[in-house]
Amino acid sequence: MNTQTGRVKAASILIFLIGGLLGLAISAAFFLFASPSAAPTEPSLEQERKILYWVAPMDANYRRDKPGLSPMGMELVPVYEDNNTQPSPGAIKINPSVINKLGVRSSEAKLGHLDEAILTVGFVKYDENRLIHIHPRVSGWVDKLYVSASGDPVKKGAALYDLYSPELVNAQEEFVLAINRGNLRLIKGAEDKLRALQIPQSFINRLRKTKIIRQTVTFNSPQDGIVDNLNVREGFYVQPGTNLFSIGNLEQVWVEAEVFERQASLITVGAEVSMQLDYKPGKLWSGKVDYIYPTLNADTRTLRLRLKFDNPGQQLLPNMYAQVKIHSKAARASLNIPSEALIRTGLQDRVVLALGDGYFKSVEVKAGRESRESVEILQGLEAGDKIVTSAQFLIDSESSVNSDFKRMLYTAEAQLSDEHQGNHAAAGMQHTKVQSAEVYGSINSIDEKNRSANISRGEIKKWGRPAATMDFSLAEHIDINKLKQQPNIFFRFEIQGDDFVMVEFEASPRAQISNKTSPKTSTNEEHHSSMGAQP
Repeated sequence: MNTQTGRVKAASILIFLIGGLLGLAISAAFFLFASPSAAPTEPSLEQERKILYWVAPMDANYRRDKPGLSPMGMELVPVYEDNNTQPSPGAIKINPSVINKLGVRSSEAKLGHLDEAILTVGFVKYDENRLIHIHPRVSGWVDKLYVSASGDPVKKGAALYDLYSPELVNAQEEFVLAINRGNLRLIKGAEDKLRALQIPQSFINRLRKTKIIRQTVTFNSPQDGIVDNLNVREGFYVQPGTNLFSIGNLEQVWVEAEVFERQASLITVGAEVSMQLDYKPGKLWSGKVDYIYPTLNADTRTLRLRLKFDNPGQQLLPNMYAQVKIHSKAARASLNIPSEALIRTGLQDRVVLALGDGYFKSVEVKAGRESRESVEILQGLEAGDKIVTSAQFLIDSESSVNSDFKRMLYTAEAQLSDEHQGNHAAAGMQHTKVQSAEVYGSINSIDEKNRSANISRGEIKKWGRPAATMDFSLAEHIDINKLKQQPNIFFRFEIQGDDFVMVEFEASPRAQISNKTSPKTSTNEEHHSSMGAQP
């Protein structure tokens, strides 16, 4: 009994000792990890960045040196000195899933030479520098013709025709008479006369040796080539000025082409040219611009070009139809972007910048020359800028067709507006929500003195208001001269007290006003009373 009691006491003492050791360990650990000296220091929240200026969230050109509201009624956003990681003012953010669905692709603006390929058509013709026309120097009759049709090939020195002419017979007699007399002066004069009448030298040598006068003289081909425009037959009477036929050489050919007036400055003599013909699909001929004609065609406003091509195998034949590509290379380097990235409007050219992290921004650019694949950018971009090359119209456009972007844009505006309202509430400031709407309209008249405009506007769906004709006051920053130039506009107005004030506008290609009212002007009081009831 005593033994069992001793064992229980020993076990109790051992448990007590183990518990004490565990308590000491836990206390030490708590002391170490909870000690302020061991806690990591955090950067002070009091550190502030330097503000450079304040800008409108939707207009990067609207800058102020202190906080305030933009023309659209939104709080200005601060731009910090180290604001490199902040999105650019006016940028919008699109959810990555929406970016994938839209198929947004981007490219870089790069420095390089803008190589433009000008496509046109042309017609093959003889190289006129190698085209020889055959004319007789005397009157007579074609006794024998050795070529029978146009298109016959001939070799240099081959017989072309025999001609009987009393003048040639008399010339031979004078030459023989001079030889018989032994008068060197007469001999030289008679020989020169025979050469002037195009008598072959071989014929003159044989006449000097044999002194036999021939009734007909054979004339030979001066070059290799093809007979063209054969105008005589055996027995024809011919005289000086008669075009017997022509002999064209096809080792080289000309191709005459035309380009539009606006492309004339891109073409220089010596520019490389490639050509294809329908009769030989897949085969490519290479040549150069040989001559640029100095005048334009007054009817078609086109400029004629002469292109030169080598013709081995004589596959290129006169009057063939050809597709021509002229490779024009710029003399200076320029900043170029893909043609598909440029958004052209009636008032300006724009591109959409990809700022990263889902942010995009539409910026104005000045475009220069354009090729089939690239456009030169003169102002608005820098080398290395990333631009959107697909789906940019959905991101940029304000039209109803591209409502997806308007949804994203207005969602961003609403989020910004909610954030600003929340900030005002937190600061104990009173914030009044301004009613506004965007609508298409046609300007009927403008009162410069009172800064107002009478506009036939379209329906306002969010308020359930039909189209109407009414007066709008113009905000101070609205340029009346620019407004005069736009008969149809897309504009934003706000209800300020009893006034309808236009705060923004841009040109519209057409009015886009449905169920348009009659010219009778509805009063602002009636319209305001109905719209003021809207939530």
